[in-house]
Amino acid sequence: MQVRTRDAKIGTPALHTPSDLKPNAVRDLSGALNILLADMFALYLKPKNFHWHMSGPHFRDYHLLLDEHGDQIFATTDAIAERVRKIGGSTLRSIGHIGRLQRVADNDADFVTPMDMLAELRDDNKQLVANMRETHGLCDEHEDVATASLLEVWIDEAERRTWFLFEATRTA
Repeated sequence: MQVRTRDAKIGTPALHTPSDLKPNAVRDLSGALNILLADMFALYLKPKNFHWHMSGPHFRDYHLLLDEHGDQIFATTDAIAERVRKIGGSTLRSIGHIGRLQRVADNDADFVTPMDMLAELRDDNKQLVANMRETHGLCDEHEDVATASLLEVWIDEAERRTWFLFEATRTA
């Protein structure tokens, strides 16, 4: 299982949390979780952006849907960061760090149609599921059942978001 772990750091001695995981497991898992955390922050901001800039005849429904999705995504961020610390790693420290690690593309367009917003978020969530499954495989490799268990819940939530967004963008 090859998961990118760039910018991964094991906690400094002053912050090192005892763990039965081997140092390479802490490094690999912390790196993968930090990348996932960066993705979650990027994916949190995107539905908020679209929520703020939604328009059209389905404004209220889409506005509320995107707010719900943003809240759900944001709720994962603290749990991910705390998991990194629990296993002895160090986590994100800045917006710049998020920008260096995120795989979710930003959308800075002045105008995006409601259907394009929903389709982009659908695809982002679908890719997030694939990324989380890859991280889950890394957890299995290092016998980190606690992180794997958390990922299973987040995968289910992202699959639900993907499903809702797919149904909202369906043309037939």
